[in-house]
Amino acid sequence: MEESKKPFCIVIHGGAGTILKSLMTEQKEKEYKSGLKAALDAGYQILEKGGSSLDAVEAAVSALEDFPLFNAGKGAVFTNKGTHEMDASIMDGSNLEAGAVSGISHVKNPVQFARVIKEKSGHVFLSGQDAENYAQTMGLKLEDDSYFYEAGRYKQWQDVKDSDSYQLDHSDKQETGEKKFGTVGAVALDMNGNISAATSTGGMTNKKYGRVGDTPMIGAGTYANNKTCAVSCTGHGEYFIRAVVAYDVSCLMEYKGLNLNDACEEVVNKKLVELGGEGGLVALDAKGNICMSFNSEGMYRGFKHSENGEQIEIYR
Repeated sequence: MEESKKPFCIVIHGGAGTILKSLMTEQKEKEYKSGLKAALDAGYQILEKGGSSLDAVEAAVSALEDFPLFNAGKGAVFTNKGTHEMDASIMDGSNLEAGAVSGISHVKNPVQFARVIKEKSGHVFLSGQDAENYAQTMGLKLEDDSYFYEAGRYKQWQDVKDSDSYQLDHSDKQETGEKKFGTVGAVALDMNGNISAATSTGGMTNKKYGRVGDTPMIGAGTYANNKTCAVSCTGHGEYFIRAVVAYDVSCLMEYKGLNLNDACEEVVNKKLVELGGEGGLVALDAKGNICMSFNSEGMYRGFKHSENGEQIEIYR
């Protein structure tokens, strides 16, 4: 008898927030879905060939970074100074190795740099100009400021740059009614039963003081452990840091014996809501169970599973 193949899958998100169908054009919806599909396919193709979950999440998040509608990589938002400051992290559930970076401006794919940090630097978390210098010595692709420019992001920054407000939104609320936490991420399970997670962001529009959110923080925005789950978060980062969201999901599974779905619901729809934090996450366990929890109006999300097919969703 032929040995049954182990399940494998990839789950991604492109941010959560006030995303309403009534305020989305058909064309824009198509574009978002095509970006999500390209990322799912990039990760799934690797898994299908027997590749690692780590390679799969890196490929999926790289595809989302290259897609200008998402606030990561090419579509990163503008800081108060009119620059870009990008953050990313990646984690391998088989050995708990992780790499993270924050406050970089010219690395084309921050998630790829996070992986290099994990594997070559001897550290977990690097930041700022010195990190960027290291990226250059490691041969990562750098781009100048014009590569990261996106007209909609620039307009959004122009609207708030002379004020004290920072924006969590992904695009102009007046124009699209969309308030979105722009982060992208992926979690994957490979044929060997290993799980991994990766997350990347351009941060907040008009952010000041070198602010860092949850995305590059292992345990807050990203976590993976074969014994429990892999998690990638998107939302109001300050709350996700305070609630240590990604690790909390894992803890509830490891120490309280909750299943994946119950653990995610407990953290996203109880703990975060009580704190006042908005957003969501994608998660999976080593058996291939998937959870896409969010407490906002919508979350760009999708999965591709060797046994349960493919799904791409935007609204609640």
